Amino acid sequence: MENGGFEHTTVMLREAVDALAVRPDGLYADFTLGGGGHTELILSRGGRVIGIDRDASAIEGCAERLRPYGESFIPVHDNFGNIKSILERLGEPCLDGIVADLGVSSPQLDRPERGFSYMHDAPLDMRMDTSAPLSAREVVNGYSEEELTRVISSYGEERWAARIAKFIVEDRKKAPIETTGRLVEIIKAAVPKGARRDGPHPAKRTFQAIRIEVNGELEILANALRDGVDKLRSGGRIAVITFHSLEDRIVKDTFASLTRGCVCPKDFPVCVCGMKPALRLLGKKPVTPSDEELANNPRARSSKLRAAEKII
Repeated sequence: MENGGFEHTTVMLREAVDALAVRPDGLYADFTLGGGGHTELILSRGGRVIGIDRDASAIEGCAERLRPYGESFIPVHDNFGNIKSILERLGEPCLDGIVADLGVSSPQLDRPERGFSYMHDAPLDMRMDTSAPLSAREVVNGYSEEELTRVISSYGEERWAARIAKFIVEDRKKAPIETTGRLVEIIKAAVPKGARRDGPHPAKRTFQAIRIEVNGELEILANALRDGVDKLRSGGRIAVITFHSLEDRIVKDTFASLTRGCVCPKDFPVCVCGMKPALRLLGKKPVTPSDEELANNPRARSSKLRAAEKII
């Protein structure tokens, strides 16, 4: 999928858009525009799309490439957590569907200057919105050892979090840590050799954790999903693709609470809260990539698609 230099292979493209059951002239929000793959397929099926992204280069690339769709494509440089204010600004009362691909796009990973990847030596950055004040450099050099341990443990689920944080704090006493390459070497030194032999790259979980902290990815997710569902018309659908267990747990739990409705304690004989289920799950288990897709795009390996329909 090419987008004016913003090249990205869209994960579970047809599965996600099929789950939306696109209506001609229906209005859809793509929470994470990226390379525009999901948006383009929705547009090709007759839908209109509000494409939201914090990354200005994604907005610019899609605005040019999707120009043939005219006013059916509405690019918005913003955070999807602001979906309600975005719709109010556009004068749109409701949506027919929402798609969200929560993975980091290939251009962000593959452009060394963005500082997302542990495979390239580059300035520490990791900001999806390059105008945001907090970067990976500030996290790595400014957070206390306790704060770094919390971030790496909570967001990276890294068993060696405390040791990695300790090594980072000790190393930055010599000079500020400015590059991804130096951070990788510190992490390698912190992780015992035996633990480095098996599994993913030793820096993978720490880089994921710092990226999540820099961009506040998990802080906004549950509320953004609830706000989005609140703006769906009855019969509208939402499809969300996640790439790690933390995201998937938030999506799964949020969908579960919205399908349950009643929040009264279990020992109450009758419901007194009056809350009704807002969603119906489309499938009991998440959809995962096909063998063919995994062969063509290894980055899709950990992805899961969950979808639901608004019923009130």
